[in-house]
Amino acid sequence: MSHSHDHPHGDHTHHHHEVEPVEGSWLDPEDDRPSSVERRKFLAGLGIAAGAAGAVAVGAGKAEAHVPVNPWGGGERWYAGDHHIHTQYSDDGQYPIEHQVRKAHEFGLDWVVITDHGGPAHQKFSIDQVTPDIERARRAQRDVLVYQGLEWNIPGAEHATVFLPPGKHTVDILKAFELSYDGRVASNTEPLALAALRYLEAQVLSGRTEIALMFANHPARRGLDSPHELRGWRDAAPGVAVGMEGAPGHQAAGIPKSLGGPGRARGYYDLAAPLADSFPGYPMESYRTHGGFDWMTARVGGLWDALLAEGRPWWITANSDVHQVFGDTLTPGKQDYATTGSKGAPIDSGVKQAYGDFFPGQYGANVVGARSRSYVDVMRGLQSGKVLTVHGRLIDGLSLRVRSRDDLRGVTLGGRTFVRRGGDVEVTIEIDRASGPNWAGALPVLAKVDLISGPVTGPSADRDRFVAPETVVTKTFEVPRKGKIRFTHTFAGVERSFYLRLRGSDGKRLTSSGDPMIDEIANSDPWADLWFYANPVFVDVI
Repeated sequence: MSHSHDHPHGDHTHHHHEVEPVEGSWLDPEDDRPSSVERRKFLAGLGIAAGAAGAVAVGAGKAEAHVPVNPWGGGERWYAGDHHIHTQYSDDGQYPIEHQVRKAHEFGLDWVVITDHGGPAHQKFSIDQVTPDIERARRAQRDVLVYQGLEWNIPGAEHATVFLPPGKHTVDILKAFELSYDGRVASNTEPLALAALRYLEAQVLSGRTEIALMFANHPARRGLDSPHELRGWRDAAPGVAVGMEGAPGHQAAGIPKSLGGPGRARGYYDLAAPLADSFPGYPMESYRTHGGFDWMTARVGGLWDALLAEGRPWWITANSDVHQVFGDTLTPGKQDYATTGSKGAPIDSGVKQAYGDFFPGQYGANVVGARSRSYVDVMRGLQSGKVLTVHGRLIDGLSLRVRSRDDLRGVTLGGRTFVRRGGDVEVTIEIDRASGPNWAGALPVLAKVDLISGPVTGPSADRDRFVAPETVVTKTFEVPRKGKIRFTHTFAGVERSFYLRLRGSDGKRLTSSGDPMIDEIANSDPWADLWFYANPVFVDVI
């Protein structure tokens, strides 16, 4: 079932699962005209994720509508990475690309995305400098996949990671994208964001790139990503806009000044908010992290669950958003960014700085199931939701299997399976304990795992809905201190399509109901409140 994956801090034990193309299931499966069937086959072959309503037509009953997505078991490995990394080519960054990639390798990552801020200077000057630096970093650190991307200023909203695999058109596509669609370069209106995502999808459909992905970054930080915008991005380009940061970077920002930290909020979720253009419906608690995770993700029955309850595949990630690392002595170079697109070489001050970030992999990681350690395969794993997010090495790996009599093999993270009405669905969870200390020098101990589930009720008439009142913690498993961690749960006599997801905690900071606590400004030790969140599985009743 598992094998060792060599990392500097000991063996990460990961599990194998099989990748299959995601069904183009937004088309009516009852429509059996040859052209529709051919189009479905064509789109499925491209691996474009299910879109619009996101779910297969429930009750269609035709075999082709019920091909399991992300089947369980198979020749698969798991690769840890980070898709939100800044360098000296950001106006507020400082590290050379090679430095970030070397650190990512040191901290056990297999892949990284370089995402310097979009904007006029980046568009004019930086990309041409970033490209050869990435090539050099790839040669110097062959164990790490280094993707080229950017942090897109989403027109009308917050930021997002946009990235492509290496290819002869990659740089041209990124340049054209930034020039025409970045909110700091072009215009800042919501419709432009939809046009931007359609542009990226067109590059895939035309064959200029094999895949392109977008993840919304720190989505609740300033309240700028309204629920209808998230839905709009997903609908505009379902194979490109696939998720959001479930946990932001800047996780050291809550360390108090007395301990050498910035004395801010985790994730820097303490910017003046709400702003004039924040979505007015969000509560004040949305502007803080909860156990280090974004409110959209951390709140059971909240915005993430509202999207999942519609049957929308929408995945979460966890990244460093690294600009300047806690306790580092390096400070930004003196080069004029506005006229050169680079801060130049960093300067060693010799004094530890009160920065709020960790290096890639030092604290958070996205563990992605993929067929191979190749650029496109890792992106396919991300696109299909085969992603586990972990803070502080709370666990080394997780195997989730969801199955019924109608799909005996079952599916895993990001998967979609089915059951006949009234049938049972069995969930099996196996977890690999942390086999060594994290970067704070402690061996984390998982205390509990929550199985969360809710019915899939279909698209909401209200595009700004951000609650899923029927989603609940179905069961909490207390983790034994020793021995194998294996839990099972049966959903008996299932009458409605539903989804399920997992989260786990070291149990150190919980509310009376077992939820994460709101992180305290200037007093949040990130190592003392560790969580993992796994992406969902959907179960269709047929």
